[in-house]
Amino acid sequence: MEQIYDNILPFKHISEAANEAVTYIKRRKSHEIEPLKSRWKKFNDMCCGGIEPGCVYTIAGISGTGKSSFVNTLETDLIELNPNKELIILSFSFEMLSRSQIGRKLSNKLHQTTSELYSVSEDNELLLVEKTAKSFDNYPIYYIDDAATVQKIANTIDYFQNTIAKDKWLIIILDHTLLVGSENYKDERMIISELEKVFIKAKKIGTTSIIQLSQMNRNIENTDRINNPSSHYPIRSDLSSSDSVFQGSDIIAVLARPELLGITAYGPRKLPVKNKIYLHFLKVREGDLAILEFENDLKYNNLIEV
Repeated sequence: MEQIYDNILPFKHISEAANEAVTYIKRRKSHEIEPLKSRWKKFNDMCCGGIEPGCVYTIAGISGTGKSSFVNTLETDLIELNPNKELIILSFSFEMLSRSQIGRKLSNKLHQTTSELYSVSEDNELLLVEKTAKSFDNYPIYYIDDAATVQKIANTIDYFQNTIAKDKWLIIILDHTLLVGSENYKDERMIISELEKVFIKAKKIGTTSIIQLSQMNRNIENTDRINNPSSHYPIRSDLSSSDSVFQGSDIIAVLARPELLGITAYGPRKLPVKNKIYLHFLKVREGDLAILEFENDLKYNNLIEV
């Protein structure tokens, strides 16, 4: 008598996976599939040409290193520098209001600090702000301001993948992981573990890329590390809930501003620190690790790649 097997997982023969890999390479060669470019060429190179579908990117750093500005700029670049792509950006803006996100975009576009923008007094200045803000109307960006649970995030992603972003490239941005709640857990590590599982599932559906911001713990601020150049650079254990984040991410990059910690020469190579920001790649699935150097232009919500 033939035995009946229920509830088994779907599987594929290696030949099918090989054909999929070759097809993907051919489509990249013909530019049918192209990674999304940012303004930072070296960053693009580290990410195998740019932001790719089916990947989770983690940008981390201590407070004040420019994480939100970096991702805000990246969000704008993905639309402006890839005009031939049909994109939808779903941004879970838990740390700041979407209004503030637009303020940062205006700051970058108009080369004014947000303080200057919010203090305009001349009518012509206000008209320029309004005109620039109006130019964002056609950007396919959807913000969610209210902090949410992992379950509501998963439901919202599922809704976008099946409606607004159906047959389009969905970019999911989350700022940031420590602000996510859960209906199942109270423990921070368990919540982030649950979140990463949602992202791993979501990146495999349709054409989806995920960019999440994560916080560093306080270890990197210890006096012993500040006084020891060989301990200046961030490491895996500096990430909050590092195990889950490392497992769930395809690329992890950590922003560092040595000046914030009173460091005058950065790391064993004695890198300069004045007006410098460094981006440390701690995990790259398809390449080598590296440190990228930027000039600090955060007052205009920008980083300038050296």
